[in-house]
Amino acid sequence: MDCQCLDVAKDCIKVLQKKFPESKRVGRLEGMLLEAKGSWAEAEKAYSSLLEDNPLDQVIHKRRVAMAKAQGNISGAIEWLNKYLEIFMADHDAWREFAEIYVSLQMYKQAAFCYEELMLSQPTVPLYHLAYADVLYTLGGLENLQTAKKYYASTIDLTGGKNTRALLGICLCTSAIAQLSKGRNKEDKESPELQTLAATALEIDYKQRAADKLGLLTSALRSLKI
Repeated sequence: MDCQCLDVAKDCIKVLQKKFPESKRVGRLEGMLLEAKGSWAEAEKAYSSLLEDNPLDQVIHKRRVAMAKAQGNISGAIEWLNKYLEIFMADHDAWREFAEIYVSLQMYKQAAFCYEELMLSQPTVPLYHLAYADVLYTLGGLENLQTAKKYYASTIDLTGGKNTRALLGICLCTSAIAQLSKGRNKEDKESPELQTLAATALEIDYKQRAADKLGLLTSALRSLKI
């Protein structure tokens, strides 16, 4: 099916049907073949029938989400994901898929909620800290920027200081916070120590891995007044 050899896939499924006539796994393959042919309504009927026998079949629930996305029906994919997560709320992959869909729709508050769920269940995965920080930075506002900076810092901590995106995030947040904090009391302003360390780490990283682009980095940091 992945190679679009649908006739061969059909023959293989027929052989499996003869050998395992009551198999739910073969039933899933039939549904996936219908998807590959673009027979969405028939595939939905096949999946609905299988779910009647086993309402907790995770694979079929996920196929429904994939099918909605393949048709460009993002609202349908969100609806199926919501129903899926009502049953399987600890599925990390589903929460991540949900977050990515919301980001693609520029629904950043909803995406932030999804990443919060992911960090609660897997607090040591730096990818989730980084993605959450990106979403908060995109949302903007002083409070979101300050929180984003903390999560960029936690990403750096979890990766041993080797995440270039997080180091740049620290610098961007610092610059944006400084702009929003103009005119405030000195007590409200943040210490420059963290961004200085981040900028230094970036320069060292670029010298080692992309020396020809060091000038661009220096210019970018200078434009951020770091």
